[in-house]
Amino acid sequence: MQPFDFARAKDVDNALAAGAKQGAKFVAGGTNVVDLMKCNVEQPAHLVDINGLAFGAIEAVNGGIRIGALARMSDVAAHPLVQDRAPAISQALLLSASPQLRNAASIGGNLMQRTRCTYFRELTWTPCNKRNPGSGCSALDGENRMHAILGTSEHCIATHPSDLAVAVAALDAVLTLRGPAGERQVPVLDFHLLPGATPQREHALKHGELITSVFIPDAPHARRSSYLKVRDRASYEFALASAAVGLELDGGTIRSARVAMGGVGTKPWRAKAAEQALVGQRPSTDLFHRAADAELKAARGHGQNDFKIELAKRTLVRALTDLAGGAA
Repeated sequence: MQPFDFARAKDVDNALAAGAKQGAKFVAGGTNVVDLMKCNVEQPAHLVDINGLAFGAIEAVNGGIRIGALARMSDVAAHPLVQDRAPAISQALLLSASPQLRNAASIGGNLMQRTRCTYFRELTWTPCNKRNPGSGCSALDGENRMHAILGTSEHCIATHPSDLAVAVAALDAVLTLRGPAGERQVPVLDFHLLPGATPQREHALKHGELITSVFIPDAPHARRSSYLKVRDRASYEFALASAAVGLELDGGTIRSARVAMGGVGTKPWRAKAAEQALVGQRPSTDLFHRAADAELKAARGHGQNDFKIELAKRTLVRALTDLAGGAA
């Protein structure tokens, strides 16, 4: 870990002024950024503690739920509003990390967390375009069992690690960001970026900006939603494949569908092809298989992670079948 200055922000203006400095980075729970600082992947010159800011509320607002970016994962998972109106979010949080980490980690920090790719975190001997642009991607021909099969490029196949990000991507969340230039709203689907030729650019947050809240719109498919995670062990493990699904049923027909996938994409993966296959149809196992096939048609394995293509299909079919109460 490299030397750095530390400041505790007294209010929003103070935080934004400190965060605008060159080399500054915000910290809340610190469960990711401090870890990366220990590895020397992150080397901020200034660390700005924002825990004192008033961004921790979880409340009903016009049209949905607003979750403060500094709310802790465990508090959001246990909140009655979230459990009732967006159960997929509660379930995704409870399947994340460990109880100790969920008590410390913030919602905004969870959405900002960086990949757990081994090559990204190892500085001594492995090239990584995300960490050092232009150096190469070691995972392409290396250990890539945990890596992405959707949204990849020749420059990066690292998987986005967040469970929460998958759930909010499925439920059309909107982030409120605040920075030196003022406040703006960004749909979560536009917040995380595909690697393309610039894998070091992971999100739409500008330097000095903060996530202040996450808005989840009220919708029938949000109330009837769930999150399924498949992993190597039962706890404290990242997803091999996961699915956040929401369905609105009307007279036995799927009126609207929301699907996002995790563990398989370089960003939280909104499954638009699967949604299109579902809408207007009657729930059935055959339908769910067709939807999964449509979404995974573009998937590409890289050797060790080839199995994820079939696993992702089965995960999505099971998630939809469980949510629909069993399918004929």
